[in-house]
Amino acid sequence: MRHFGLLLFFAVLLSGACTSSHKSMKVNYLVSKDKDHKMLVGVINRTLLATDTAFGWFNENSKYGQPDPIAVSIFQLEKRKFTMVVFGGTWCEDTQNLLPKFYQLVNASGYPESQISLIAVDRKKQTINDLNKRFNIINVPTFIVLKEGKEVGRVVEYGKEGDITKELGKIVSGIK
Repeated sequence: MRHFGLLLFFAVLLSGACTSSHKSMKVNYLVSKDKDHKMLVGVINRTLLATDTAFGWFNENSKYGQPDPIAVSIFQLEKRKFTMVVFGGTWCEDTQNLLPKFYQLVNASGYPESQISLIAVDRKKQTINDLNKRFNIINVPTFIVLKEGKEVGRVVEYGKEGDITKELGKIVSGIK
């Protein structure tokens, strides 16, 4: 009976993680330990990464590089036309390098964080409510641009050109 109660608690807890509109996703995650690393799984936010010393890589890697200036302008001009869903792993070196670069673009452009859903996956690239399956996540990080809830483009890991901010700017510039 105790196990049923725990399962019911987690089912209720996780059921609120995803609604028909990703903009209403609320922070809802689990914490686990992976080898010697703290790992988050679920809907998280930048504040969790920036304030927890277990994720020192976030603030450290935020110091390096600059976002593409054209992408910054495009994000500023078009910020009301799109939303973003970002999948990453707190354990993943690519996420540790690229997520801070993405947030440099967010900061420089004034793109509203309320329009970003940040979802942490485990090492199998799975997360709560099968969001990884719903968005067909194979590698992380994956940056997905949505217009009215429909995907218009994505950048996976380092992308095709090696500059995620530039590629995201190109995707956003194509939104009608």
